[in-house]
Amino acid sequence: QVQLVESGGGLVQAGGSLRLSCAASGRTFSIYAVSWFRQAPGKEREFVASISWRGGNTYYADSVKGRYTISRDIAKDTVYLQMNNMKPEDTADYYCAAVVIPVMNCLDPAQYDTWGQGTQVTVSS
Repeated sequence: QVQLVESGGGLVQAGGSLRLSCAASGRTFSIYAVSWFRQAPGKEREFVASISWRGGNTYYADSVKGRYTISRDIAKDTVYLQMNNMKPEDTADYYCAAVVIPVMNCLDPAQYDTWGQGTQVTVSS
């Protein structure tokens, strides 16, 4: 089993930056990839970014490409999401999720069976 805990959320002004952390514990050696999702009030959970645990390959949603950077520190079992030039529409609860095997569609939250509790991000205009 893998457990995930997010941290780093908060309130930031438009144009500002935040860095989210996702700390993994348990059978971390079994992780294949970790992704970040977000969910705004009244909206569906949407994919933000993904990183393969060993190779470090990354993939981003078009809405955050060029502004967000996902990275991982295997020694610390932690995945980061650096968010720059933030916009009010980035306001959401952010969740990290992990998979232990390759999935058909990393954008689909239903493919993930391990989730953190989420961290709230608010961007003021």
